Amino acid sequence: MKHILILLLILCTLQSEAQVTDTAKVDSASILALPDTVRQLHSKLPSFIPPAVFITYGVLSFSVKPIRNLDYSIYNDLIEDIPNFHYHIENYFQYAPIAMVYGLNLAGIHGKNTFIDRTILIGMSEGIMALATFSIKGASNRLRPDGSNRYSFPSGHTGNAFAAAEFMAQEYSEKSIWYGIAGYSFATATAILRVYNRDHWFSDIIAGAGFGILSTKAAYLIYPLFRNKLFHDKNSNKSSLIMPTYSNGMAGFSFVKQL
Repeated sequence: MKHILILLLILCTLQSEAQVTDTAKVDSASILALPDTVRQLHSKLPSFIPPAVFITYGVLSFSVKPIRNLDYSIYNDLIEDIPNFHYHIENYFQYAPIAMVYGLNLAGIHGKNTFIDRTILIGMSEGIMALATFSIKGASNRLRPDGSNRYSFPSGHTGNAFAAAEFMAQEYSEKSIWYGIAGYSFATATAILRVYNRDHWFSDIIAGAGFGILSTKAAYLIYPLFRNKLFHDKNSNKSSLIMPTYSNGMAGFSFVKQL
């Protein structure tokens, strides 16, 4: 029953993808062209509540004994039921929503943003998530269930997976809720497998999911403001352009602005 509890609690994150924020709609037909304008994102505060709750739950596991005891209880059940479980397919599952977003675009099913805008958005999301989770890992000093090191809290794999799932939800949920559900299914599987493989405690993956969702929501909140300032000038016909670059094994972007 406690294994089912893992699934049910994490699936609650699907509520957040149903409250997709209104990011800028752009003409995706031009895969490398930046749109002339990007509408400012109106923050929908209720959609930030689920990830905030998940993070709070994880943090409380350090001081609230019943929450921490649930970690131990789930771990003990796993040791008893499947002591030899070691299948790290979550190393690939965590990237599945991102791959699906770009795959859908190549198939002609366009999301909200152009190639450049969506790539910057997922880059910002992953950057925010990595900065938050890896900073907290060092400060929290929590021992992993397998005893390998003290970087257990929060789960980085889970954070990455849920950031990617929210990215897919932001880009495609207005077309169909099933896109968001597909992304969040991979993220949920990633989180559960992190517990089954004894890499994380239950509270670690709950907090990781919160950080992941919040990071992508923050990127979609911040980027339109940054984008408008950088690329839009009402009093000028001057243009700006970002192009992908690759040199000496390093990928990146080049920015050109007409002065």
